Amino acid sequence: MTEKTPQVGILMGSDSDYAVMAETAKILKQFEVPFEMIVSSAHRTPERTAEYVSQARGRGLKVLIAGAGAAAHLAGVVAAETTLPVIAVPIDATSLQGLDALLAMVQMPAGIPVATMAIGAAGARNAGIFAVQMLATTDVVLADKLVLFKEEMAAGVIKKSARLQEKLRADGLL
Repeated sequence: MTEKTPQVGILMGSDSDYAVMAETAKILKQFEVPFEMIVSSAHRTPERTAEYVSQARGRGLKVLIAGAGAAAHLAGVVAAETTLPVIAVPIDATSLQGLDALLAMVQMPAGIPVATMAIGAAGARNAGIFAVQMLATTDVVLADKLVLFKEEMAAGVIKKSARLQEKLRADGLL
């Protein structure tokens, strides 16, 4: 939990999902977006999940992010209980390497939309960025931070390319 009123709620089906979902939290912290994170299972604690989600808007949450592996019904259950935007993060938790979670999350029935990210840590990071982008539609400070974030990413790529050129020269390949 953060000190300010949370704007984003992060749910995960199990505490074993923390290592992946912490990537979402890192992004939100980087953008100074207050969030909260809980463990709540669509299958083992459905009442807890429904109660949390039904109270989310009233507590100031604007976006919900659900990370889960295996059958991965958490995001769909969350989306069924709210009109807030829901972002899903499939987690590699079974021998199917997260493909089962991905398919469960993208195959929502009409009327129950869930924005689904990539499997694992990259998807968790993108979920945080996507939440920031949604919030930035009405927050100019966040919008400015996103511009800077993208500029810094681009500068990083250019720097890596310059290092590659140096390496190619040093290796006699240029």
